[in-house]
Amino acid sequence: MSYNTGMGKRKFTISEKQEQALLQEYQQTKDGPTRTRCQAVRMYGSGYTVTEIERLTGCSRTSLMEWCRAFGDQGVAGLRDKRLGGNRAKLTAEQREELKTKLHSYTPAQLFGPQAATATGQFWTVEDLHQALLRWYGVEYRGRNSYTELLGQSGFSFQRPAKVYKSHNQEKVAEFDELVEKKSGG
Repeated sequence: MSYNTGMGKRKFTISEKQEQALLQEYQQTKDGPTRTRCQAVRMYGSGYTVTEIERLTGCSRTSLMEWCRAFGDQGVAGLRDKRLGGNRAKLTAEQREELKTKLHSYTPAQLFGPQAATATGQFWTVEDLHQALLRWYGVEYRGRNSYTELLGQSGFSFQRPAKVYKSHNQEKVAEFDELVEKKSGG
């Protein structure tokens, strides 16, 4: 592979094998930025103009040239997205493992008592996880998705909660049920 990323004639070309590797990575990855890079480099190496690639992929000329260099130096691996989202940096891998253990060891009711997000406090919710992360690690995320993702990584699945009203007095509910039973002849 040879390439000249200057303003002169383009010398960047890719072999059929390289094109297949780019296509395979494009088809297998679910990461959008990586897919864009693979597609752009493949198009450039196949003779598309920079203007066409910019219009079709939304990348800049500068980015395209950087991606071509990265592909030339490292192959497909040079095009993979290496960014770590801001939320990932808030907890280390060890803290995430520790969190998983704690979430399986305690219920929200054990930690927060009546301040748990649900009436029984038996199951973890986003709201409860928010409280726990603040208490244990001093960490707070901006969006609900980060908490949902942490719950999923800790082995919890999403369940719709039953509609339970904290303000209901259980004795009054039992008295009402008894009254209904008497009236219905039961």
